Amino acid sequence: MTARSGPQPGQRRRVSADTGSWVRPIGPPDGATLPLRAVATEPGLDLARWATEAADTVRSWLDVHGAVLFRGFGVDLRGFAAVLQAFVGPPSPYLERSSPRTELGNRIYTATDHPADQTIVLHCENSYQREFPRRLVFCCLQPPGAGGATFLADTRRVLSRIRPEVVAGFAEHGVRYVRNYGTGLGMSWREAFQTQQRAHVETYCREQDVDVEWTGRDRLRTRQVRPALAVHPGTGQRVWFNHAVFFHPSSLPEQVNAQVGGQLTEADLPATTCYGDGSPIPAEELDHLRSAYAAERVAVPWERGDVLVVDNLLAAHGREPYTGERQVAVGMGGPLSWDAVRDGANR
Repeated sequence: MTARSGPQPGQRRRVSADTGSWVRPIGPPDGATLPLRAVATEPGLDLARWATEAADTVRSWLDVHGAVLFRGFGVDLRGFAAVLQAFVGPPSPYLERSSPRTELGNRIYTATDHPADQTIVLHCENSYQREFPRRLVFCCLQPPGAGGATFLADTRRVLSRIRPEVVAGFAEHGVRYVRNYGTGLGMSWREAFQTQQRAHVETYCREQDVDVEWTGRDRLRTRQVRPALAVHPGTGQRVWFNHAVFFHPSSLPEQVNAQVGGQLTEADLPATTCYGDGSPIPAEELDHLRSAYAAERVAVPWERGDVLVVDNLLAAHGREPYTGERQVAVGMGGPLSWDAVRDGANR
């Protein structure tokens, strides 16, 4: 039997990253920088082993493209844990949550449990936190019937589309995030912080530079100011990295706005954003930012077994509405802090 013969049923072929023929890179769609597609040249190749041995290749691909879609490796939930470990090392916990997720394994979650008919706005994972993951790894366990693509946008190119005076305003002031838990809309503080103890929430928030206010018997309000721009630790490039649009009330889906319908004041909404000095972000600027994201948005349709690796600073992500059943798993890791990536204008 030759070294390139097929694996036995249920086995993965052990590969050497030095053999470039195992994985074939295909450039992004015309006019886009992402994602690079990396296609298995034979069935049954062991993506976890390849990723471990090809760590430098993966890093260079991500530095250039921001996201890599691995296709043809047939990764399932059982194999995803090893793949995740290979790409990010020990996976990070998901705390200070903003998206409802179901845990599928050890720090492996559904990408989101938001309703299928809602668009998820482009964002960078946990940019509102003091610490956030450098990489995200998604795995398609069940492709949707229609729609359901993951949206990506190169945050370097998004930044290049934002008017200099808008960039300067955010660079000077940053973004203030106000979140409310326990209002009946959105998450409870227990779900978001994964604890039943108020004292644990207070300790976590104190360590993460988050102000805490208990506004009712079971209601919590948090406030924090974070920068809006970051410098990528590998490339040195400046990137647009925040939740200014994502958490702004004007980004709420129409059906949610209708549900709120006078029940809550803006101060009590699940999330709001403004400039770090407390001044409102003008509607025209928010529309301008949405246009910058939209101009760079690329839709990535899913096939079963796909793995998408995203550099969290270089690529924003979101989701298209869909029909049918869709299950995409996600894990994250490679923790970074704002101290490590803070833009010079914010030092």
